Parts: sequence; C-alpha cells; structure tokens
Amino acid sequence: MAPMRSASQIGSQLRRLRKAQGLTQADLAATSGLRQELISRIEQGHPGVHLEAIFKLLAALDQEMILQPRTRSSASDIADIF
Repeated sequence: MAPMRSASQIGSQLRRLRKAQGLTQADLAATSGLRQELISRIEQGHPGVHLEAIFKLLAALDQEMILQPRTRSSASDIADIF
C-alpha cells in the first residue's frame, strides 16, 4: 500500500475499502454511526474532519491505522500534500 499523506489520499483509500466490501455510503453510515453526508465529505478529501470520525470508519471497515517513519519524498510527493 502506498503512503497516505493527505486528506484526499485517505478519503480515496476509505472509498476503495468500502467498495471492496460491497458497502454503500448509507450502509457504512448505519454501521459506523456517522451521517452519510460526512462519509461523502471524508471520501472526497475535505479537510477539517475530526480524527474520531476516521477511527469510526476504520472500525466499521475492520481496519486499523499504523504510523511509521516517513519515507524519503520526491518534490512531486510533497506537492501532493498541498
């Protein structure tokens, strides 16, 4: 799995995980206790989402977050963050 360094990358990965499990946003909302509209915003990479919402989605998708030292980045990798 590629490193995730932006809200957009995290949102895209959460969308892939949801779809791989055959879930709609409404299904995930029912499982996670979050509103479907918030899940949509997260998947679109909107900034300002509370970490607790991310953790609720990860739990509902039976996933976990692992932090590790950052790999060396190229200029284009760093540009993707901003």
